[in-house]
Amino acid sequence: MALYDYNRAQKLGKKQYQASLMKGEHPYLPVLDDILSYTDIVSEVDVGLVDIPLKRIVGTVTRGRTNAFASNFMPLLPDKTEFGAKWASLYDHQLKDGIHDPIIAYEFMNQYYVQEGNKRVSVLKYLNAFSIPGIVTRLLPKRTEDKENKLYYEFLDFYQVSFNCDVWFSQEGSYKRLLEVMGLKPDQVWDDDTRLYFKAVYDRFSKVFDEKGGNSIGLTCSDAFLIYAEIFGYDTVKEKTESEIQKDLTKIWKELVLKSQGGKVALVEQPEEVRQSSKSLFNLILPGSGESDHLKVSFVYEKTPETSSWSYGHELGRLYLEQTFPGEIETACFSNADTETEIQQAIDMAIAAGSDIIFTTTPRMIQASVKAAVQHPEVKILNCNVNTSYSSVRTYYRRMHEAKFLMGAIAAAMDQSGCLGYIADYPIYGSLANVNAFAIGARMIDPRAKVFLKWKCVKDGNALEELQEEGIRYISADDMITPNSPSREFGLFHKEEDGSYATLATPICDWGKFYVRIVKIIRQGGWNTLDTKGKQAVNYWWGMSADVIDVICSQNLPRGTHRLITFLKNSIRAGSFQPFECDVYSRDGVLRCSENKKLSPEEIVTMNWLAENVVGTVPSAEELTEEGRDLVRLQGIKLDENTEAAVGNNEDSGSSGRGVQDPL
Repeated sequence: MALYDYNRAQKLGKKQYQASLMKGEHPYLPVLDDILSYTDIVSEVDVGLVDIPLKRIVGTVTRGRTNAFASNFMPLLPDKTEFGAKWASLYDHQLKDGIHDPIIAYEFMNQYYVQEGNKRVSVLKYLNAFSIPGIVTRLLPKRTEDKENKLYYEFLDFYQVSFNCDVWFSQEGSYKRLLEVMGLKPDQVWDDDTRLYFKAVYDRFSKVFDEKGGNSIGLTCSDAFLIYAEIFGYDTVKEKTESEIQKDLTKIWKELVLKSQGGKVALVEQPEEVRQSSKSLFNLILPGSGESDHLKVSFVYEKTPETSSWSYGHELGRLYLEQTFPGEIETACFSNADTETEIQQAIDMAIAAGSDIIFTTTPRMIQASVKAAVQHPEVKILNCNVNTSYSSVRTYYRRMHEAKFLMGAIAAAMDQSGCLGYIADYPIYGSLANVNAFAIGARMIDPRAKVFLKWKCVKDGNALEELQEEGIRYISADDMITPNSPSREFGLFHKEEDGSYATLATPICDWGKFYVRIVKIIRQGGWNTLDTKGKQAVNYWWGMSADVIDVICSQNLPRGTHRLITFLKNSIRAGSFQPFECDVYSRDGVLRCSENKKLSPEEIVTMNWLAENVVGTVPSAEELTEEGRDLVRLQGIKLDENTEAAVGNNEDSGSSGRGVQDPL
């Protein structure tokens, strides 16, 4: 029996050997000594006895027996050798008593190289075992800016609290996200129950992921597990059986494929792009298949329209949608969905009520939206968000930077000091484009203009008071009033001599027109013409040209300023001008855009730099409120190191400027 299995293992080895040669790869086991010959090792750490995942054992320490194994650890030597006899003996021992003697191995970059016990590893890999005990010495490389090096040091931080060596991500920041999904703090050491629960569910997931061919889609098992846990919730996932995990993976498989391909996002800038493509041959042959006679459309709000200007704007949009299609469309709203549980309950209630379309109106609702979408593919779910890569839901957002550019021009035209204020909400995708567009508009009118940036989302901060203490009179803040607490502190406002506030202009997003256009796309069959599942995410990213963004100016503005803003507005609407089509330097001195080359939509959405005339900083996660941290975890901007250093060391800031604009 043992000889038969040795021959089978040898065939697997020879097959791998030939495959490696065909690819031009080294056909034998990697040798750690060779790898270390060009690596700077700064320390050796005695890790002790570890349950090593066999997947992570990739090679041998020395060249001694390396040619006895193919690169998959299967044997290559003939069966009638001392090597073959020992391998067969170990195989019998494993079947009868199990292999319990630990191997001796070195760990380098979370991969293991065997010093003693190669044949034990070979036998257990042949038997598809999960792990083997080993006495491990860790080799620590010198820190570098290489991505793999950074990932490794993130793994080490994770290992210090989890003592888990199964998890390996391909993207920076993923270990932190996993801990957040599990409800754990970065420095919180796992207790025995946490380790056992995690290992059990991760092992089950790993088995199912491998059986479904997960290795072929370009994600590590850990990458896929994180996406799975984010969509379904870790507390739910850890109780799942293998069969339940298998069903869930089938539902989200196209999401995993999309992530493995880089998470492509198609930014649809004009409603016409979809409407033109909606006239398919199918609709021409069967005209009755185009528009649905009656639709139920539901909206989910994080707060109430009375207490949140963001929810109020969407509520006006809902009412406009209902008025536009009397008797054809029925709408409903679900408010106060403020926690993950409440969001999920609100979406579930909307589905139970027979909704055909559901709009979830803040980025925090994206995970619950995806979870509901994969479980209810018959319901079309859209999330108010930008640059989020899921194909099960579509997202929609406004090009508010177009309006902010005009607001900056107005502010600079009215102010004489050259110092303007900008109060922003969250440092998420799209927010820095708003700040920079405001700054560009201001500098176009006044080359000396500086924009002092503050953030509403920082703990124990009062952005308005800070700006006023600095003597700044013209300030851009919330885009709309809150019904329960109306004031003049919205849009672009300034402080009068008597201490009162006057609003000079405000940017408007006409959510009603936005929703009407999206519903028309669905009713006319345009939704189905974009076959995106597993290929790309779709974001309806509309602005002034789609007539969903505008700026309303006070009649108290000078006539010349009115004429200038009208001219600029019409130019943006016609596409003959855009804010990011001029020479703009960022705070680190880099030319980010120029008159000869306008920024692409993707570059605007993912903008992670501040214009040189912006004074302030982007807050760290530790500075944010709990609500702010939740949103930034999902949509937070990642500054490159040069930008972060320039922002953090601004000598002109004069204060703890914190700075951008969105939701609540």
